[in-house]
Amino acid sequence: MCKIPDLFRKRFYYFIKVQYLGYRLHGWQKQPDVKTVEGLITKTLGWVMPEAKYKILGTSRTDAMVSAEESAFELFLENEPLENLEEFLELFNKNLPQDIRALSIEEVDEKFNIIQNSKTKEYAYLFSIGDKFHPFCAPFMANFQEDLDIEKMKEAANLFQGRHNFKNYCVRVSEKSTFEREMLRAELVENTLYKANFFPEKSYIFHIHAAGFLRHQVRLMMGSLVLVGRGELNLQDIADSLKPDCPQLQMDYIAPASGLILRNISFD
Repeated sequence: MCKIPDLFRKRFYYFIKVQYLGYRLHGWQKQPDVKTVEGLITKTLGWVMPEAKYKILGTSRTDAMVSAEESAFELFLENEPLENLEEFLELFNKNLPQDIRALSIEEVDEKFNIIQNSKTKEYAYLFSIGDKFHPFCAPFMANFQEDLDIEKMKEAANLFQGRHNFKNYCVRVSEKSTFEREMLRAELVENTLYKANFFPEKSYIFHIHAAGFLRHQVRLMMGSLVLVGRGELNLQDIADSLKPDCPQLQMDYIAPASGLILRNISFD
């Protein structure tokens, strides 16, 4: 078969929304010898398009055990376009593992950038307190088997809203990291979104919305709320930790990953 010269190559672009249960997975990013969302999606694409040359780019690199109600990736397909998007989506879903589902697909142009066009990300941290919960809850809810002060935690959560310096709420920082971030919503409320007959009678959600997050930021924020609930931190500690000149309040308690859900990503 003759090789197509680079000059005549054509690339096609597709925006695909997905959701997944992250409990058995080692995060989004493809890694050797472990199951990841990117790795399983790439493997499935190879099965449904065995002759195609392609690559994908995800919009958010979730950690191991973190789930997503709505995430997305961009599919870059060389030379030949997909003939029928609905048929492709159906075939793709039939071959994906049961804990990953493709929600939609649309063709985009070369100007679309799945990283730069991402506008806001919405996370929810789902948890319960007190008695140990039913084991079926474990894939998507954290359980703190203690009597936390929920009212104080609600007050502390509100302090995160607005523009602050989050250097104390991240790990593995680089010289290029931007620590000043605006939290569009930061609120701890009783859970009315997720229901199941095996859920505890009462559970809670820490909602957090922003244009972007630092590594482990949401889980460190949630961890600090747990420390407030225990009485190990107070409201002034949280307020001080958000100031750029307060390095002595580095947060080091990372809440369990299984309670974290990427609920939505909006795009321009």
